[in-house]
Amino acid sequence: MRIKTLKNTLILAVMALTSTSMQAQDLLARQAPVDKKMKKVDSVALNRLIYQEMLDNPASDLYDEFDNISTHYRANTPLPDEATIDLRGFCMPTPSRLITSNFGARWGRQHKGLDIKVYIGDTIRAAFSGKVRVVRYEAKGYGKYVVIRHYNGLETYYGHMSKQLVTENQEVRAGDPIGLGGNTGRSTGSHLHFETRLCGVALNPALMFDFRNQDVTGDFYTFKRSKYAAESAQATLLRGANASSNSVGRLETDADDDTEMAIAAPEASFAPEVHFHKVKKGETLQSIAKKRGMTVDALCKLNRIGKNIRLMPGQILKYN
Repeated sequence: MRIKTLKNTLILAVMALTSTSMQAQDLLARQAPVDKKMKKVDSVALNRLIYQEMLDNPASDLYDEFDNISTHYRANTPLPDEATIDLRGFCMPTPSRLITSNFGARWGRQHKGLDIKVYIGDTIRAAFSGKVRVVRYEAKGYGKYVVIRHYNGLETYYGHMSKQLVTENQEVRAGDPIGLGGNTGRSTGSHLHFETRLCGVALNPALMFDFRNQDVTGDFYTFKRSKYAAESAQATLLRGANASSNSVGRLETDADDDTEMAIAAPEASFAPEVHFHKVKKGETLQSIAKKRGMTVDALCKLNRIGKNIRLMPGQILKYN
């Protein structure tokens, strides 16, 4: 009798498990098309968000064309006397806080952006959402560089990278990886050359980006021709690389590319407290320390490395 009862209990348990398994399979079967539909809805929602950004922001009003040919946009209409740029939803292009060269006059030329210290292979990210306009290599200039047109009206330039991770006409979101830090083109050490342009005119990035505090200067930046010079000089004083205040701001034509440039920064300078050495093939910690007039211990401590580290050509080391 007990054996018969046990047998019946086992049969009921198996039936219950089978029923549960079948119900689970039915649930998965019913859920599959729902998952596909939700994935489709997510894609549609993302596309709508991107489209809405394009409608809500002034890029479509400021630019009458989008091409992958010219690096610098040649506006058929002049830079507006006033334009408000939405800086919300930003991402700092690099976590580096060290500015090594300011916007403005440098070595008899005009430096149209900020140089930010990065190392070869560091991730460079899109500052805002937008569309990649140019991905190119310029041996005597930007090296491997990317230009992105953003929905807020700005175009940002990222130069001297070791590798580009995006393609022309690709939609990107703020924070998406677009390249790797490098030392390509006309460069004396690994760094990111970062430009902000409005209608083809280079504006001082320090007006909008505070690299030292890893933030933007506010939710909005309003460009005004009448106040730009003073504001740009002040921005360099506050957020540049050891800048002085003896500069005169003006709008003028750059001799290199005939693109109008807003100049308001003093003579660019490198931070005196830190210098950088690019490792050459065959160099050792001992040879570098001797060349730079310091001990191996001091060199290792400054760079937080061990004495047995294997140096690679192109590697950047700090020295005083």
